[in-house]
Amino acid sequence: MAIKKIFEIEKKPRKGLLAVEWVIMAYLAFTLLLMLITYTKLQNPEAMLWGRARFVATTLAVWGAYRLVPCRLTMFCRVGVQLALLSWWYPDTYEFNRMFQNLDHVFAGYEQQLFHCQPALLFSQKVTNGVFSELMHLGYASYYPLIALVTLYYFFYRYQEFSRATFIILASFFIYYVIFILLPVAGPQYYYLAAGVDQIAQGHFPHIGDYFATHDESLPIPGWKDGFFYQCVASAHAAGERPTAAFPSSHVGITTILLFLAWHARNRKLLYTLLPFYVLMCFATVYIQAHYAVDVIGGWISAVLIYAVLLFLSKKFV
Repeated sequence: MAIKKIFEIEKKPRKGLLAVEWVIMAYLAFTLLLMLITYTKLQNPEAMLWGRARFVATTLAVWGAYRLVPCRLTMFCRVGVQLALLSWWYPDTYEFNRMFQNLDHVFAGYEQQLFHCQPALLFSQKVTNGVFSELMHLGYASYYPLIALVTLYYFFYRYQEFSRATFIILASFFIYYVIFILLPVAGPQYYYLAAGVDQIAQGHFPHIGDYFATHDESLPIPGWKDGFFYQCVASAHAAGERPTAAFPSSHVGITTILLFLAWHARNRKLLYTLLPFYVLMCFATVYIQAHYAVDVIGGWISAVLIYAVLLFLSKKFV
């Protein structure tokens, strides 16, 4: 794409909200309704309301900027702002699901039945090599860079499908967020600590009720602690991780959808660039104890279903 095209005024600018902005507004309306129903049980309702007000103001501001200067750059800003705000929406799911009874004992039980062990407990114990640890953390840390890569590829090289691709990416996130709200599974790094690692090792998976309503402590992240990518993951974990969003793995689900988008673009270089990081990601989520292995399987299955539905909808409405 020639740089000057980024700044060219569009002849037929879009007048209303983008399809993805409508999706996010629908999610906002859904969570507001849930807040009304559960307001007295929420820990931080005022902060959640103010956060939503700022989100609406920000969305209207970038929409207004696009209306004033309707070009590809301001269109990218509209999408880029929504991608950046994902870091706010993710921990917000914890504010809802902390009100419900935790279900980790059920998923740890499924794990035991399927694998006759707890892969998330044993993986990092059996493989302690520092290089392997860094590869795992590199895979996990590549999550947002991979999203940015696919987004930028469609913006610069397939702009006519930019809105469709970003609709699929962002709408996928909010479908996962609805699941995470309604399915309170914290993941091994939180549940193993709450239940007791000795209990888990013996195959006992106690029901911990609403423990995570007041606790967000987790096990230390496994791996080589002096590694650069270990530190990247540890810093991100400290900044925004919560005992939420374990099943299905959105890390696996979203990166699977990114692969589908690369395949859809028929760009082998993009696909082959994503593929090794994708493989590392699938292993890393279990290695660092962010997910059970069944969460990874759930990520694969959900990604296929979500992509198929959103691709169909994108052809109708985007």
